[in-house]
Amino acid sequence: MWPALGGYRTDVLVRTLVFRAPMRARDRDVPEGAGADFGVAHGLVGTGDALDVVPATLDEAVAAATDRHGEKAGRMLRGFASIPDGAFVWTRHADGRLRLGRVDGPWRYDDSPAAHAVGIHHVRPTAWLPRAFEEERVPAGVRATFDRGGRNLQRTHDEDAERATVALWDVHAPVG
Repeated sequence: MWPALGGYRTDVLVRTLVFRAPMRARDRDVPEGAGADFGVAHGLVGTGDALDVVPATLDEAVAAATDRHGEKAGRMLRGFASIPDGAFVWTRHADGRLRLGRVDGPWRYDDSPAAHAVGIHHVRPTAWLPRAFEEERVPAGVRATFDRGGRNLQRTHDEDAERATVALWDVHAPVG
């Protein structure tokens, strides 16, 4: 029991983090879903914003992103890097199906030719489920974040979507 919280257990108060990750670059016109296909194929989730010099640290990357793309880009990069391991991410493939993954490691900068081709440079290791889901199988709150459009990583603030995402993961995650 936690007296400062009125006697409530903290595990009841913790919410599952679920994000929409379109993986769509702002600085190039690539087919919708190309970044998602790249991310899933390479076991990554990521965002764009190429930098002129490959950063050695997150602080260097945030400073460079701020200088080149503005303060919002720096804040968004810092936020992406601070997503805790275990957070859930949804992305949409080129064929429209959605894929569920879990963040599984720290930020790094990807300067590979494949990353340049799709414009996804700031990446985190991600464990993706081995199967994709048709849109009707995806929680409504997650679908709503994709339906709004946009290219930003975005948290899904929907308790039903959080519960349904965990349930889908529990059913479809490989054992072991």
